[in-house]
Amino acid sequence: MTDTTSSLDALDRRTYLQATGAAALGAAGLAGCVGRATGTLATAVTDQPADIGDFESLVVTVEGIWLGPEGAESGADGNATDEGNATDGEAPTDGADGNETDDGDDGDEAGDGDPSGREYHEFDEPQDADLVQLQNGETQLIDERELSVGTYRFLQLDISGVEGTLEGGDEAQVDRPGNAPLTFNAEFDVRENTRTVFTADFAPVRRGNGRYLLRPVPSGIEVDYVETNGGETDDNNESDDETE
Repeated sequence: MTDTTSSLDALDRRTYLQATGAAALGAAGLAGCVGRATGTLATAVTDQPADIGDFESLVVTVEGIWLGPEGAESGADGNATDEGNATDGEAPTDGADGNETDDGDDGDEAGDGDPSGREYHEFDEPQDADLVQLQNGETQLIDERELSVGTYRFLQLDISGVEGTLEGGDEAQVDRPGNAPLTFNAEFDVRENTRTVFTADFAPVRRGNGRYLLRPVPSGIEVDYVETNGGETDDNNESDDETE
């Protein structure tokens, strides 16, 4: 074998190793991206009694949810509010119950860089929930989606409308605190191969002069974790209940 032939063979071998090495690195990078761990978040709603007995129907329309990863700000001081029923007939002002958000902040799509650090997930279709039908432990699933695993500090409901009809047929004026999203300050995890069910509990409270305030109920928030196998619920695995 001549020196020229040996040099060509060595060059071909180096070219081959470089090419296969680059391909392997590319495949590893792709696998890392595609294989990013995810879990399922299911969002449900329910109703505490409060003054729901005044209503024939109370339909709440939910357009989406905001999620608060570590470091995000909800724009609310908290969802724990005074349990007393105001009777002055005045509608709450912005920030009256600590659930206000900045004016004009309608939320962004997830990953669009909300200044507060929140993630917004809009539903494919708005979801209507009649709170009159969601008493005594009844719940309604309004959303279910795959998310990257992680810990979230709060969940907010993006409510676009509330229509209340009182017993007897009269229309009811139902306000939200500052017309802001309802904030549920309960930390929860999205875990790999696990279905996390976050149940948001809220109720109407009589304010006087036929007006009501829709308020979150912190003590009624529930977070359940159920392990799944390949996307299917493991019926042999009991849920890990966590009530805030």
